[in-house]
Amino acid sequence: MNKFLRLLALALLLSTASIAQSIVSFKSMGHDDESIYGMIGASSFYLKLSPLVEMKGSKLVLYVEPSQALIKDHSFVNVVINERPVYSARLTKDSVEKIIINLTPEDLTSDKFLKIQVKTLLTVSDDKCKDLDNPAMWVKVKDYSYLSLVKTNENFFKNVNLSNCFESKRAIVYPANPSLNDLKAVAWAYARLKKAMNRDIKVFQTDQLPDSIKNYIIVGTLANLPIDKKDLLKTTPEAGQGLLYLSKSLVSYQDTSKLSAKVSQPGEVLFVTGGDDAGYSKAITTLGNMSILNSSFGEFLLINEAENSYFRSIEENRSKLTLRQVGGAPNFMSGIGSLTNVYSFKNSDFSFTPKEVELHFVANYSSLSPGDRGYFNIYLNGALISSERLDASGKLNTSVSINRYQHHKYNTVEAEFRIYPSSGNCINAFTNFFAEIDVDKSYLESKNPFITNDLSFYQYPEAFNTGTTKVIVTKEFSRFAATAMGEIIYELNNNINSNNFPEFSYSDNITDADLKKYNIIALLSQHDQLMDKLHDAPIKFNKKFRLLNNENNKVVYSLSDSVSNGLAQIFYGRSNNAVLVLTATGDDPAGAFTAASKSITEQLSTLSSNVCVSDVNGDKYLFNINKSSENLQYIDTKTSLTRFWENYNLYILLGILVLILMSFLYVRSKVQKSQELFNE
Repeated sequence: MNKFLRLLALALLLSTASIAQSIVSFKSMGHDDESIYGMIGASSFYLKLSPLVEMKGSKLVLYVEPSQALIKDHSFVNVVINERPVYSARLTKDSVEKIIINLTPEDLTSDKFLKIQVKTLLTVSDDKCKDLDNPAMWVKVKDYSYLSLVKTNENFFKNVNLSNCFESKRAIVYPANPSLNDLKAVAWAYARLKKAMNRDIKVFQTDQLPDSIKNYIIVGTLANLPIDKKDLLKTTPEAGQGLLYLSKSLVSYQDTSKLSAKVSQPGEVLFVTGGDDAGYSKAITTLGNMSILNSSFGEFLLINEAENSYFRSIEENRSKLTLRQVGGAPNFMSGIGSLTNVYSFKNSDFSFTPKEVELHFVANYSSLSPGDRGYFNIYLNGALISSERLDASGKLNTSVSINRYQHHKYNTVEAEFRIYPSSGNCINAFTNFFAEIDVDKSYLESKNPFITNDLSFYQYPEAFNTGTTKVIVTKEFSRFAATAMGEIIYELNNNINSNNFPEFSYSDNITDADLKKYNIIALLSQHDQLMDKLHDAPIKFNKKFRLLNNENNKVVYSLSDSVSNGLAQIFYGRSNNAVLVLTATGDDPAGAFTAASKSITEQLSTLSSNVCVSDVNGDKYLFNINKSSENLQYIDTKTSLTRFWENYNLYILLGILVLILMSFLYVRSKVQKSQELFNE
């Protein structure tokens, strides 16, 4: 009997070896606590799922925290998945309510997204008319809500392909002595991964890849791939051919948390390679082309020709963007109180940093009953900037302009219909009003470019949208710059029309003509001679310097610091071209480069900062440095003897010359006297 039970247990373990339960929190997918306000409110979540997920047996677990002022028996939460209602119930008396929903294959959209909508109907008092503007009407969907996903290897070899494999990658691997093509490949792979997932991306040299990482991208020409990795290729590119190849296998490892000795998990290695440098370049070019990648449903792609060329017209220069282009979707709203749509846009969605942006909204809404009051409100980054009263026409066509002090690098626009029914008809009006914003006719338009005498980080990255950009790196520092280059390429293309494909070069190959012809993004060592050619840089690296806090005059940064620091500075070059220089110091230049590249992409509140110092610990300081700045001091590190020599060397040399001349005349006079005595 015991033998039979052991065999049964073994059979069960073997049958479930290829199935794993994965817990994925909303927080890990980029969603913080989400508040839903008002009597009738809604919030949506779009969650990308892996092709390995088996919907049958997977669960959605929502944690909902209601306001304690709500009458729970008269308040409701509804959950809609993929436009299908799956849950409706009154709120419970729990301070945080747990809602468990079993998922089905019908809940998944065709592009493998899980679209979840949480809708509420809330009550604070017995008089609904008084509840309309009560600030206590809210619930929160907590960020520790999660998906419990069943992952199975059953369809691994069938469902995973080039188009959907990026979400599972955890790292990028490149040769120990990278070429420019290797750095370019890492940068584009990094940018592609960052678009696909919301987590840190690891970058390793081939000899430093941890054994624990099974899913990664490896780049390099065919000749430079490690032998054990090259053996995974079942297709070999010829000279002049590029190759994207996805190697799939089930990797066994020891799992000490289970009774079984071995557990299998999918292992994926995506190769970006080529038969030679020319073919490798074609593979990298394809890596930057989203449309090709998204439509590649096989396991490999041989590339004979690759090109990324875009012809820009005025419209393609993105001076005018519809709400649909910035991610807005049609949304039919009904009810009374606050009915809100939220849209997000970045300055870099436009071709240039906008000085002024016009927000234009076109919408249809139901006629208001006599005595009803309705308003259309526009909020920018939480501040009310426009309010217009609705009339009986049912047509909305309105605009508001925002200046450069009102909008930031990253912006949120809320468009709100707020309805107040007449007091006598309030109870019957809760289902009478509806509205819908036309996301194709509504738009954002940049009126004027933000032009200043000096560039600032507020204008990054759109300052590099016009013209060709050249990414430059100090050759001996190139192996430290891979992650930072990935951040830069991602940011240059983190907009609605990604088309910035910069050239790559070593700093010792750059000429004075290049510095005038191209936009420049340079990752340099502090001793790189190219620094001497960047005459317009706010800070000169051929001298030791320190930066002071304007408020208390204390030293914030000194070039001789032992802590690894990244220093970024942005400015106009000699031909009014955009120039960004990143410099790394200390014993962790890779971390310093990465810290600098990430710091300048954050939401910076100042319009004029052109120098940023950040260390590997996450500390960051912003400065505005110009020729008259008092917070920049160049440090005189010379000895007293050196300074004395520099100040008086001409006098000393003149004195020595006079002494030599006097000595010569003295000796000459003595010789003449001796000759006269001899002649006598």
